[in-house]
Amino acid sequence: MKALNLILVLSLFATLFSCSKTENENERVLNLLVPAKVKGMDPAFASDKYSSNEVSRVYEGLLEYHYLWRPYKLVPNLAEALPVVSKDGLTYTFKIKQGILFQDNKAFTGGKGRELMAQDFVYTIKRLADPKLQSDGWWVLDGKIKGLNDWRDKNAKGSKVDYDEEVVGLKALDKYTVQFVLAKPFPQFLYSLAMSFTFATAREVVEFYGKDFLNHPVGTGAFMLDVFDQSNKITYKKNPTFRNKTFPSDASAEFNTPEFLADAGKPLPLVDKVVVNIIIEDQPGWLNFQKGKIDYKGVPKDNFASAIQGGKTLAPDLTAKGIRLDISPSLDVTFTAFNHTQKIFQNVNLRRAMALVFDEVKNNELFYNSTGLSAQSIVPPGIAGHIKDYKNPYRGPRVDEAKALLAKAGYPEGKGLPEITYDITSSSSARQQGEFFVSEMAKLGIKIKLIQNPWPELQNKVNTKAFMLYGMAWGADYPDAENFLQLLYGPNKSPGANGSNYDNPVFSEKFKKASQMQDSPERTKIYEELYKMAAEEMPLLYGVHRQGYTLFHGWLKNFISTDFEAHQEIYLNVDIEKKKELIKKI
Repeated sequence: MKALNLILVLSLFATLFSCSKTENENERVLNLLVPAKVKGMDPAFASDKYSSNEVSRVYEGLLEYHYLWRPYKLVPNLAEALPVVSKDGLTYTFKIKQGILFQDNKAFTGGKGRELMAQDFVYTIKRLADPKLQSDGWWVLDGKIKGLNDWRDKNAKGSKVDYDEEVVGLKALDKYTVQFVLAKPFPQFLYSLAMSFTFATAREVVEFYGKDFLNHPVGTGAFMLDVFDQSNKITYKKNPTFRNKTFPSDASAEFNTPEFLADAGKPLPLVDKVVVNIIIEDQPGWLNFQKGKIDYKGVPKDNFASAIQGGKTLAPDLTAKGIRLDISPSLDVTFTAFNHTQKIFQNVNLRRAMALVFDEVKNNELFYNSTGLSAQSIVPPGIAGHIKDYKNPYRGPRVDEAKALLAKAGYPEGKGLPEITYDITSSSSARQQGEFFVSEMAKLGIKIKLIQNPWPELQNKVNTKAFMLYGMAWGADYPDAENFLQLLYGPNKSPGANGSNYDNPVFSEKFKKASQMQDSPERTKIYEELYKMAAEEMPLLYGVHRQGYTLFHGWLKNFISTDFEAHQEIYLNVDIEKKKELIKKI
């Protein structure tokens, strides 16, 4: 997924909401918060974290991540088992589970959802490749499946895309067997089948709703949504035809406890309804969490000091209310991206000077309560390719060295540089971070103009290269350094995942080689070489690798922080009696 997480997140205004006093207090309702507008419910365009999470409440893929296992591991979801893989590592054959039904919808004959078939995955992948559709997720499989790029190129020339034309590497061998033949080795292929881009989509539903398909999600998942209407509240109801799927009975060591296995073997989902509240600004969301109207929430920066003591202990007043704290490192990186299609940013000394003047310590203190891990390059800790204890030679604040480099770049004291626009999102937090960036660059005489955008508009600017600088973050689509390094791979330029449009032939060649290698010391060595190049070339101005500080109410069961949130809601449970007890203390 062009799995863009925001650095300068939390935009737009949203009003406070209240739980209805007439709500059935014996109904298990999961109340969630999303801090950004969701652009739609089409898996092919679920390129940001928020849209992807909503899509995954309705749709499913062949594989998923085991909820109770760390390090992360893939397990079958709609597939009966992990695939049979040929000796050359190019052919993957899956058997899908029988009897799985799409949700009931008027797009189907008689309004009854039909059975999932292998052909649905063939259709789904072709949608990603459809040249007329221009899916945000095409980068995931671009050049990966044999014959798929040829099919895409051929259909780009015609007036209509032929979905019935066979692709040699993409076949339904029978009703319940789908086979993928890769064009080249791609060890991360299985990860792509756990991403929302590849979640099963029914052709007749897409054709029935046409351009309005993004507002009519119909999948095989545990929850249903009749219509997506861009309001500030999304209410999902339990899918009555959902298959027999149960809470896991096995777990890795840290989760192999009575607390996390209390629901082992129980039918999923464990709640009856999911209510997603879109609250853009921090303080309204924080207030609603404190009132018990949100089940879990990250700690806002302005409330961190009062909520967390010593950087790791929950304040006594919150503990007394039954609130609990989860601290978890995130597989992500925050950054400011230069648009490398613009000549001034092809000047490495300018990029390095801007990085050197930026006070990363102050930025971490102001906006992450000093909890972020300073990002020396693009790959976060916790995966092979990150170099522990590596220090980027161009991290600040070193103002005098930055001034010398700026002069070397040909812009002494900023003279000769045009005013640089910096696109951010619309929230007050984004504005504050943007203003800090402006003040830092002013130390060099560099003039920055902030432009605030709704999140979908910022994405559009990145996709169309219509920016000079922008601030975002990347959260892992899968636990492999390739997923971060590909942000700097030349062929992935916008509208692909490489939003900065950086194009270094040496970097790209090394990346291409490593991306086709199985996990090995040799591949890790190349990853580390790319890590250093990504640091010293400074194609992005790096921020932090964030740590998540999440508070959750004592009535919420089975909560675990995860970098891969797809389907998390089906494993969460609400203790109704505990909620009645604790809500009195709030």
